[in-house]
Amino acid sequence: MKTKGNQKHLILSQRIEIEKSLLAGDNFAIIARKLNKDPSTVSKEIRRHSKIKERKNINFAPIPCSNRNGCTIKYLCEDPCETICTHCPRAEIKCIYICPNYMPKTCLKLSKPPYVCNGCGKRTNCLMEMKVYSAKYADDGYREMLVSSREGINQTPDSLITMDALVSPLIRKGQSIAHIYSHHAADIGCSRRTLYNYLDQSVLTARNLDLRRRVKYKKRKTTTRTSIKDRVYRESRNYSDFQKLIKEQPHLNVVEMDTVEGLKGGKVFLTMMFRNCSLMLIFLLKSKTQMAVQRVYDDLTLALGPEAFNKIFQVILTDGGSEFQNPSSLEEDICGNKRTSIYYCDPYSSWQKGRIEKNHEYIRLALPKGKSFEDLTDKQTTLLQNHINSEARDSLNGCSPFKLSQLLLDQKLHQYLNLKEIAPDDVFLRPELLK
Repeated sequence: MKTKGNQKHLILSQRIEIEKSLLAGDNFAIIARKLNKDPSTVSKEIRRHSKIKERKNINFAPIPCSNRNGCTIKYLCEDPCETICTHCPRAEIKCIYICPNYMPKTCLKLSKPPYVCNGCGKRTNCLMEMKVYSAKYADDGYREMLVSSREGINQTPDSLITMDALVSPLIRKGQSIAHIYSHHAADIGCSRRTLYNYLDQSVLTARNLDLRRRVKYKKRKTTTRTSIKDRVYRESRNYSDFQKLIKEQPHLNVVEMDTVEGLKGGKVFLTMMFRNCSLMLIFLLKSKTQMAVQRVYDDLTLALGPEAFNKIFQVILTDGGSEFQNPSSLEEDICGNKRTSIYYCDPYSSWQKGRIEKNHEYIRLALPKGKSFEDLTDKQTTLLQNHINSEARDSLNGCSPFKLSQLLLDQKLHQYLNLKEIAPDDVFLRPELLK
């Protein structure tokens, strides 16, 4: 019955135990039981990492010739004597140094277990080439093999060309690696980590700079929190009140809301993101005012109907920006009926609505900071919105926000806002999208 091993690689302490056991004359079965390994594992380890012992003493006797017995060769030197060269009495001349048929003699014991000279009783006086197992040498060789085995490109030229033709155009469209793998994992033929390595090594046409997050962000400026008194609009609408509500009614549909600015004083985006499916809605506002935000709410209520609006936008979490500081105009429709509930994050705590903050990165891929929104149209805004919502996400198990929203949200919203799915390979998140 074979000893059950732990299926892990040998470590230095185990290799030291092998070396000690060989010196003690233990066989592979005994060594394997000590290490809780299979005897074949010990055998492979010794054969793979044994080394020829260096003969440091230059005056040490040379290795005997394997053809010495029965050798009749004469006249190897210039002296025409009749003595067989192996029996030459002159100490300064040795036939092994000048004989063309010289072959070093090898020990027959090295061809069978334990394959090394460790523990051999004749080792001290043996003149033949010695093979030994050293724990330190074996561990160094093992670690070098771990590194070298992972170097280079594990692809054929044809497969690399195919991969490049598939992946590079998609990366240059601004698509994330997660989105590409959600639709082409079987066609790429390597893991994500390997693909990143290929990009690091400049194997593909696409480069590191074509990836979104390879360029490091600037170090954020630290802001010291200051105590801000609760304003009137925040009464019963603070983040603690929001947490209490969600704890009591966890099934409520939460929508995070924020604005994204172009150049200061110009057009802005009003963004709304559903937590349950990560779908982000983008509305182009002419100005960053309370009236512009209220107009979006009124238009949505009129198009969807009060019941559908209340079902889709049950709870809205936003910050304390001036454009959101009139909650009653957003919570109630023109007839005075309640349509939603507004809650506010704590000051300097944008992480409390971190999902929409994170999602704004997609907007900045097409519209970098400092880019004016003045020339944008509602049609372009809808196009950007559809491309963002069509990208597959790891957080959604490879699904896109659009697909998930079709299952979780009322389809009236999709029809009114002209939400459409972009084909996976056509998703494009670069500034060229809006030109």
